[in-house]
Amino acid sequence: MCTDKDNKAVSEEHLHEAHEHDHSHTHSHDHCGHEHTHTHADGTTHSHSHTHSHAAASSPEEAIALLKYMLDHNRHHAEELHDLAHCFDDVAADLIHDAVDKLGESNDLIEQALSLIVNA
Repeated sequence: MCTDKDNKAVSEEHLHEAHEHDHSHTHSHDHCGHEHTHTHADGTTHSHSHTHSHAAASSPEEAIALLKYMLDHNRHHAEELHDLAHCFDDVAADLIHDAVDKLGESNDLIEQALSLIVNA
């Protein structure tokens, strides 16, 4: 069982607060689930957490919803990695950009699979 930032036990179900970011911030993770901490340009910080379970979806609808969520989540992290690449020297930045390109290709494959599933 994982614990949250206050050391309280948290369920192993996949829980996540919806969020959108269109600003620069730092991003840290505590893996047993995730603890996200964002520090904004003005110095304010907020955090939220979610846990991951590797249990199978209970229905085809849930599986589709999870795929859609994961695709959006992956794209968000790819955007963050792209932004982080600009913090490093040319060689490291190039490697991170290459990784982001590969993430984009993977996300495109997931999107194609999702399209086939939804339109079947």
